[in-house]
Amino acid sequence: MKLHINGETYNLDVTTMEDVIEHFQLQSGLVATEVDGTIIDRSKWSETYLNDGVKIELVQFVGGG
Repeated sequence: MKLHINGETYNLDVTTMEDVIEHFQLQSGLVATEVDGTIIDRSKWSETYLNDGVKIELVQFVGGG
């Protein structure tokens, strides 16, 4: 499936938003997600099915100081 993630195009074998998080090995508690302009709550990732060509924004929070 062709996905536009953070401005780059990827061809991934995924079905849901949860699959995308797992593919990139992101810590779910530190990630905010948006699909086609809609913020997706973490509790809805497994039921958020993706279509070819959607635009996804992933923001991972990091600590530092």
